[in-house]
Amino acid sequence: MQTTRRELLYAGAIAGGLCLKNQIYAQSNQSDKHVVLLGDSIFDNKIYVGTSPAVIDQVRSTLGNQWKATLLAVDGNVTNDVVRQMQKLPETATHLVISVGGNDALVNQAILTGQDSSAAATFLKLSEIQQTFGTRYETMIKQVLSQNRPTAVCTIYDPNFANSQQNQIASAALSVFNDRITRTAFAHGIPVIDLRLLFTGKQDYANPIEPGPQGGAKIAKQIQQILLHHDFTRKQSVIYPAAK
Repeated sequence: MQTTRRELLYAGAIAGGLCLKNQIYAQSNQSDKHVVLLGDSIFDNKIYVGTSPAVIDQVRSTLGNQWKATLLAVDGNVTNDVVRQMQKLPETATHLVISVGGNDALVNQAILTGQDSSAAATFLKLSEIQQTFGTRYETMIKQVLSQNRPTAVCTIYDPNFANSQQNQIASAALSVFNDRITRTAFAHGIPVIDLRLLFTGKQDYANPIEPGPQGGAKIAKQIQQILLHHDFTRKQSVIYPAAK
């Protein structure tokens, strides 16, 4: 049966309408920017800052009206909990930022206070802890990346204890965890916010291990830098803050 000119024009009009609709939808998606924060109290710090703005508030303020920001991070959560947080991921989420690992370290802090252990035994135990954490972190990252959203991660900053020796011990121990975070990020081409480079003074903390308003503002600024300037399509790891 021969197709008439009118039928061809009608079909063309429908196809054109569908193309226009898809184009409008794609454009609207490009403007719907939505970052989700996952992890622990580094992002979920409201209880520690009182009436001052929490990290999520500072992220929203820094990004402005062009972005939506959602907090799924939960104070006290560990690496394995991020997968559960992902179950609440909004469909509109376009970007993810993860800060987790500090509570994994706290769970294992007893190894640092052992008085009768030899150095070799301590290092061996730290190696075992590092391997366990590394496996959990790698598993978590793979599940997060399976959602096909541009993702960034954070290292664990050094603490701010009053006792300098306690700070030294804790910082050395945290390097075991930070090594696995950065190795995993580099292996997957994920940008990294190195919080150790941001938290440089007592004023950055709300207490020895939680971010205060000034530290939160620094975090928000680096999240903005990544979201606005990092090329996620290259799948190349970059350390933020970038060298000037």
